[in-house]
Amino acid sequence: MHVKISEDGEQELRMAGDFYLDARELGQLARAFDTRAYDLASAVKAFERTTGAEPIHDGFGFLTESEEVTSAYVDLAAGMVEALGNLARQFDAVSQAVRDNAKNSEAADDALAGLFGGGKS
Repeated sequence: MHVKISEDGEQELRMAGDFYLDARELGQLARAFDTRAYDLASAVKAFERTTGAEPIHDGFGFLTESEEVTSAYVDLAAGMVEALGNLARQFDAVSQAVRDNAKNSEAADDALAGLFGGGKS
């Protein structure tokens, strides 16, 4: 394992097989998950507004005589809203975990570099 200082002064911790973590790239990944979580949550809210029980009943109108069929569509839409909402929350959790990992990695890199006299000031 060794610390490499790049041309722009950033530190990279390298291990056997050229494995390293770049805190900036982890931050970019966290922001990408943030964006996806927000976009998905917004889409779910819009979907929920247009697929609730009332819009579905209004959409079917008198086309179906079966309340059972209409209820099945309402249940399906509610299940989709719940599942997609859970996915958006998972994206948000992943974003936070990656952000925490980036902070921890940067702190560990700085500590290790400091041991070798190459720490950030």
